[in-house]
Amino acid sequence: MKRISLMGCPNVGKSVVFSRLTGVNVISSNYPGTTVDFTKGNTCIRGEKFELIDVPGTYSLEPTSKAEEVAQSMLQEADVVINVADATHLERNLYLTLEILGSKKPTIVALNLWDESKHIGVDIDVAKLEKLLGVAIVPTCAISGEGIKELASELCVARVSKTIEPMSEDERWAKVGEIIGKVQVVHHRHHTIRERIADITVKPITGIPIAIIVILLMFISIIGIGNWIIEHLMDPLFYNYYGPWIIDVVNSFAPEGLLHDILIGQSTGESLDFTQSFGLLTTGLYVPFAMVLPFVITFYFMLSLLEDTGYLPRLAVLVDTGLHKLGLHGSAIVPTILGFGCNVPGALATRVMETKKQQFIAATLMAIAVPCMAQSAMIFGILGREGLKWVLIVYATLFVLYVFIGLLLKKLVKGESPELLLEVPPYRKPDSRTLLKKTWTKVYGFLAEAVPFVLLGVLIVNLLYISGLIDILSAVFSPILTTLFGLPEGAIVALIMGFLRKDIAIGILLPLGMTPQQLTISCVILCTYFPCVATFVVLIRELGVMAMLKATGLMIVVTVAVGVVLNLILNVL
Repeated sequence: MKRISLMGCPNVGKSVVFSRLTGVNVISSNYPGTTVDFTKGNTCIRGEKFELIDVPGTYSLEPTSKAEEVAQSMLQEADVVINVADATHLERNLYLTLEILGSKKPTIVALNLWDESKHIGVDIDVAKLEKLLGVAIVPTCAISGEGIKELASELCVARVSKTIEPMSEDERWAKVGEIIGKVQVVHHRHHTIRERIADITVKPITGIPIAIIVILLMFISIIGIGNWIIEHLMDPLFYNYYGPWIIDVVNSFAPEGLLHDILIGQSTGESLDFTQSFGLLTTGLYVPFAMVLPFVITFYFMLSLLEDTGYLPRLAVLVDTGLHKLGLHGSAIVPTILGFGCNVPGALATRVMETKKQQFIAATLMAIAVPCMAQSAMIFGILGREGLKWVLIVYATLFVLYVFIGLLLKKLVKGESPELLLEVPPYRKPDSRTLLKKTWTKVYGFLAEAVPFVLLGVLIVNLLYISGLIDILSAVFSPILTTLFGLPEGAIVALIMGFLRKDIAIGILLPLGMTPQQLTISCVILCTYFPCVATFVVLIRELGVMAMLKATGLMIVVTVAVGVVLNLILNVL
């Protein structure tokens, strides 16, 4: 395994670069024979493993202290050196750079604080500096992750400088002045509004509150716009036009009997109920198109907007530290947010995770604790009328499960959790045509995936009622439902349906006349116990059969445990 030493003057952001490359699972120890602390960790780039050493900060390799002696020793032991230099004070940092290059070690120079140098009016000709120093120069902003990906890719091709030779102190200072005169121009400029926004949205102290506000506004907009579309467009269309028409059409060739019940259930012109009739042409079409589609369209539009403006990568940077505690990194926010739209693309997006451990944790957490937008729409629709507190209990429970299970899986699942390597683009004005095209592509994928399973689910429920099998299943599972979870026997239908479509399953709870407590328990259980069959199939393909069996076992244990606990808290205590 190659050893890489990160070297630089104090306070140049070297430790942040180190953290970006290695993650949080690092070891801090004393250098042999001294009390000088240093940190080391591992990273894997292009399939090759490296050991990274965060060398104590030093201004020179001419040792005047123990820390500088250790820095000099670590330079000799290194296979590759990353010299982190402060781009805002290049002249001060170049002296150490010239010493490192004179040692004839393969070196890469990371010009850190690159964003800040632009803000204060320091222009550096990177191409000319690279030619003068004879090694690769990578501008970076460690706090946001800008340039870290390029820095990592250069590790495999780091080279020895052919232009810089060992020199005396006076020669070195003269060389610094010569280089600065050729590559750096300083002029006064003010931050632009876009730069100020970029700064405050990526710094934790301001970025986290902004992220919370952005996400809240996003979901408030989704719910508000979705409800408006349903109330003013979809419901009038279905109840005033489509419903009476389809009932007349079906009655013209099947006024009663099995075919009538399968197609439109018990719906009549006088009693038209799209949510409880369980007909293929009534409930089967109303749920995906009228109840769910408005929320899905709005969700994917908002997600595409965040992505195209450049905010989504910044959100990944902000949550990176917290997600590392769960064995993940900031990129896991992508499958999580996609999962809130539909778990299928969320499951596919777990491919962004570098290791099997991270992919398993991300996929399992999403399957257990991230309800899709269709599911969320039903939760808000059913529990919202009972009071906002019941909706909050559902999502608070899921959040606690996400954190607790993540902490548990980080310890139990073997493997590595490498650091986030993410390019953070500048903020840009989104292109409206691209935005709409991206939204349509995702919505079309949702419809193609969801509608067939909704129709299949409605058909199965209808047949269960018609054949009387639902009564047998209720009798078999009633001890678990009524004793452990405090639910009525009829809730077994929802659990069966949940494997096909979670949103349909939650809709089945409506006719059972349950209390708000029972509805809350049911919604949480339906979120945790299995993903829908489409997500299940995708996860088997992504994780493998054995890993999915482990995840399934965990889902069952979690469901039983959380159902019992919620029953005790909400119905008994």
